[in-house]
Amino acid sequence: MNALCTRLMNDEAGFIVSAELVLVATIAILAMIVGLSEVATNINSELEDIGSAFGNLNQSYQVQGTKGHKGSASGSSFYDVPDFCDGQNDIGLEAPSSGEWMGN
Repeated sequence: MNALCTRLMNDEAGFIVSAELVLVATIAILAMIVGLSEVATNINSELEDIGSAFGNLNQSYQVQGTKGHKGSASGSSFYDVPDFCDGQNDIGLEAPSSGEWMGN
């Protein structure tokens, strides 16, 4: 039993494998963080494009009045005006200034 404990304490065969595993895992985690950051940026960009597309839809309409034998109906209309932040690239990735960050 004493010889077995001595052999296990002096055994370094698994050290290189575990060190390589830690190195590979660290590189993989860093690559995932960078990749997911890029994915998040691109998803935000695409969602901003979709929002801009919806905002740029022209919702104006006009209905002409009708006139018949003994009756008539007047027409109606609605003209769309641009809303706040309807343009493309209105949403950006900017760091808040020190006053905004602290709630001032």
